[in-house]
Amino acid sequence: MTDSLSVWHTEHVSFSRLLDLLEEQLAVLRRGESPNYGLMNDILYYMRNFSDRIHHPREDVAYARLAKHDPGIQVVVNRVLQEHRVVSAAGDELLNRINEAAGDVIISRTALEAATATYLVYQRHHISTEERDLMPRAAQVLTEQDWAAVDAVVSASPDPRFGEKVLERLEALRKQIAVDARMQYT
Repeated sequence: MTDSLSVWHTEHVSFSRLLDLLEEQLAVLRRGESPNYGLMNDILYYMRNFSDRIHHPREDVAYARLAKHDPGIQVVVNRVLQEHRVVSAAGDELLNRINEAAGDVIISRTALEAATATYLVYQRHHISTEERDLMPRAAQVLTEQDWAAVDAVVSASPDPRFGEKVLERLEALRKQIAVDARMQYT
């Protein structure tokens, strides 16, 4: 039980690091410079393929079960479950804008800035709500049977960015995070 929550917390920390990198690219864009579209694309690729396909489906089951045990939290659960879909749609929109800009399609800087900022706001708020309101309550309320149901939905997969088998496409992202971390502590 707490093992899943610990994994989710670790994933949230990793997601936040990626959002920080994405925010740095947004700052570059706002200065009128060209951001690293490849890095932005890799961040969205990872978030869409790990967060939206592995992380969120497991949370969906856990939070739905949480609401059955604690009906008073139903409103928060409904909002967070909807946010999973909204964050996914915002990610699709941002990825489309990034691909257009990287492919030399004429795109308004404002459209790319807005899509990036929207994605960042949605993701950061979403993670904060889960960490503050839902995960502590899930630790208190969910049973072993609930956690077994969560585990049955989508098998826990090793993180394709930091696990033993890093996807080649994500190796540059992994290296950028390491560089960024070293710069923060020097």
